[in-house]
Amino acid sequence: MRYMIGFLLLCLTCSSFSKTLDIYDTDRDRYIPISVDFPSKNIDCSTSQKCNVAFISAGNKVPYQKYQFITQLLNSMSYMTVAIDHELPNDPPLSTIGDLFKTRIENWQRGATTLDFLQRKLPNRFPEYNFHNIILVGHSNGGDISAWLANKGKPYISKIVTLDNRRVTLPKTAQIQVLSIRATEYPTAESVLLTEEEQDIYHSCIIEIESSKHMDLSDYGSISVKQRVESLIKGFLSGQDCNTLKSRNIATLE
Repeated sequence: MRYMIGFLLLCLTCSSFSKTLDIYDTDRDRYIPISVDFPSKNIDCSTSQKCNVAFISAGNKVPYQKYQFITQLLNSMSYMTVAIDHELPNDPPLSTIGDLFKTRIENWQRGATTLDFLQRKLPNRFPEYNFHNIILVGHSNGGDISAWLANKGKPYISKIVTLDNRRVTLPKTAQIQVLSIRATEYPTAESVLLTEEEQDIYHSCIIEIESSKHMDLSDYGSISVKQRVESLIKGFLSGQDCNTLKSRNIATLE
């Protein structure tokens, strides 16, 4: 009996730090499933001392809750994370033929509209968190959605982390710092990434993880790649410059 009570208390503690919600967008008659995970329980967030927020957008055909290794890292760094389901059953399937930049624009626009809506809707539910200084994190198509919104000049976006997005050009502005972690499995159009000169100008960073696969940048990836991703994201959000991050990436190989 004593062990059962202890187990129940543990479960109650866990559930209090994570919740799944459906947020209704009346303008689009659209329910948006999200998973909210809160900072580690030893971190205090309040209306007078708000904690940071990160929006996480999944890649195509990857369940939106399959980025727990990033969620847990960000929660340990005082971020509330909001993982968003962008692909609902009634949505048109993501285009796989033709000029994908043109045929996927509708998807990116819809996803960006969802992120912008949540930025305006969620502060009333979570007043202890700062929705005026958001980090966008996105894998693959979720990275393209994040980059699409970041290119719209939204003042509440301070940083963006993309994981092998391949089609939408990363923002080129000193107002938004960029970390883009690249897998080596598939090619990326040159116009998507920042040049070395642009990285210096905008204090942004492009880093390739050698011999990595596209899906390694999700929970389905190898432990070694996920550890390197965690190390790079942590360094980036802690203010390390690109040269330091690249050295960190090389050091993990040794």
